[in-house]
Amino acid sequence: MNIIFFGTPDFAVPSLKALLKSREDIVGIVTQPDRPKGRGHRLSAPAVKEYAIQTGLQIMQPLSIKSPTFIETLSLLHPDLIVVVAYGKVIPLSILQIPVRCCINVHASLLPKYRGAAPIQWALMKGETRTGVTTMVMDEGLDTGSILLQKATEITDTDNAYTLRIKLSHLGALLLLETVKALKNGSIHPRHQTGTPSYAPPLRKEDGKIDWTQSAHTIMNHIRATYPWPGAYSHLNKEKVTIIRALSVQTNAQGAPGKISGISENGLFVETGQGMLSILELKPEGKKTMPFDAFIQGRHLKEGMFFET
Repeated sequence: MNIIFFGTPDFAVPSLKALLKSREDIVGIVTQPDRPKGRGHRLSAPAVKEYAIQTGLQIMQPLSIKSPTFIETLSLLHPDLIVVVAYGKVIPLSILQIPVRCCINVHASLLPKYRGAAPIQWALMKGETRTGVTTMVMDEGLDTGSILLQKATEITDTDNAYTLRIKLSHLGALLLLETVKALKNGSIHPRHQTGTPSYAPPLRKEDGKIDWTQSAHTIMNHIRATYPWPGAYSHLNKEKVTIIRALSVQTNAQGAPGKISGISENGLFVETGQGMLSILELKPEGKKTMPFDAFIQGRHLKEGMFFET
């Protein structure tokens, strides 16, 4: 089949690799424009483009996917299928109608749960122990299309948004190949989504701020969900600190949220709205990630000090 691939970040690269290895006929790759990145604001290419350059395939980076010229270019490629994996923009009807068969999307949740831009982060934020990947026929709604295939996986206690993203990107690539094969041999039948949908809007920078009045378990999930971006942060002695890794410690004691109640070889213990949080790794602003014991050195921390609440 002639396939046009839409994708932008590293999450999409395993799916593109899988299609190429399966020897499907990729007739074009669409990714977002290069963006300024880092302190020097140098233009940086999306991960999909960086990989696709090696293939010699046609790469398109339209400023607007609604442009008539761009839509005509896609039409002239005569795709049987358009595959969309984390492209980052809503695909308009004018493009959805181009392929002979359909447009399919690889989405990092078990739809209808966590429709939207940040399904991985919100699954962690909500304390889910199970998630997965869905392939669906795209329509004009927000991840509302008919389901083709789904594959589930467990969320481990050590997973964060970074590790889970990698896991789901590879799971999505395998599911995409299964879906394309099933479409070709006619063994797949789209089914409407059933159940109560939930939503996963994009995270904002301010969503990283820790609310110490929440439970230790909720804060731990917040830390996992916001790594590596925007990062779960708070202030201690006017210094911004991003917490990289922490564990929830159950206790019946009613404490003062944000209060440092213990400093030992096992962690930096902070009271929360319910339970205790044991901080294991931190990143002071402008510095590298460090274990809590290295952070403590030279800062004269004492029990009774407070993180900003």
